Amino acid sequence: MPRRSPSRPSRSSRSSRLSRPARRGLAAVTVALLASVAVGCGDAGELQGAGATPTAISPDKLWPDLTPASSPAFDIGEVDTEVVKGITVPGGDIRKVDPVAVVRAEITTHPGDYGKGTYDETARRMADCGGSGAAGSRCPVLKAYYRDLTGDGHDDLTLGFRQLPGNLTAVRVYTVRKDRLVQVMAYEDAVSGVELAGRSVIIRAPSEVAGYEYRLQWTWDQQQRAMLLTHDEMLRTGGRKYSPHPSASPTSTLTPTTSASPSPSGSSSSSASAPSSASASASGR
Repeated sequence: MPRRSPSRPSRSSRSSRLSRPARRGLAAVTVALLASVAVGCGDAGELQGAGATPTAISPDKLWPDLTPASSPAFDIGEVDTEVVKGITVPGGDIRKVDPVAVVRAEITTHPGDYGKGTYDETARRMADCGGSGAAGSRCPVLKAYYRDLTGDGHDDLTLGFRQLPGNLTAVRVYTVRKDRLVQVMAYEDAVSGVELAGRSVIIRAPSEVAGYEYRLQWTWDQQQRAMLLTHDEMLRTGGRKYSPHPSASPTSTLTPTTSASPSPSGSSSSSASAPSSASASASGR
């Protein structure tokens, strides 16, 4: 006859064997554990107060009786566009345009800006463009950058060149319309950096105030079909200091080119957008 294994006592029979004081202690421990779990679940994910909210204050309108201006006091040329004369765009491909030829066309079109007593050294150094060695390094034309800034699916040209003698760098943007090269932005300043971000050209320039710099953002506007000055602000530089009189060789993210042929594409990005403050600084500080 097979041997039957002893059956294990059920949970109810085991608990019934506990003494009354032991059962009371077990119940107290169980209640305490359940209470702690309930408190922990209630704290998870709950919103916490951030303190008192400052009272919103509406802006005060000054001089309400002042007659509003109907026209600008200064023309900063922010919507001026210009067809570059003497430059062809083979097949509408802006990369086939010679950047050095574009700068030479500007000098020819605006001789008063590059004559004696102005930026005449820029005009003289154009003869060094396309050379090699030390002679080529004297070329004032910087590396060309290509990016679609107008949103038409085709590259546009961002070009820079030094305006010498002096400390200015000219920044130009060109697009193509009906196989013609069109300048849609022109700006010059003592530039410390240039960036491309989205449909914008961001220019940084040193300030006379130590620890600050100017940041100007030019953005393509489809209605005006030009790059508009959309932001003009002064920002902290994070410890960098500028002299009120910068040296003749500022650091720029655009590097000189020693060849007359278009350079490879390149670009950098930047965070955009902060409150703007309109000013006439777009015409040079």
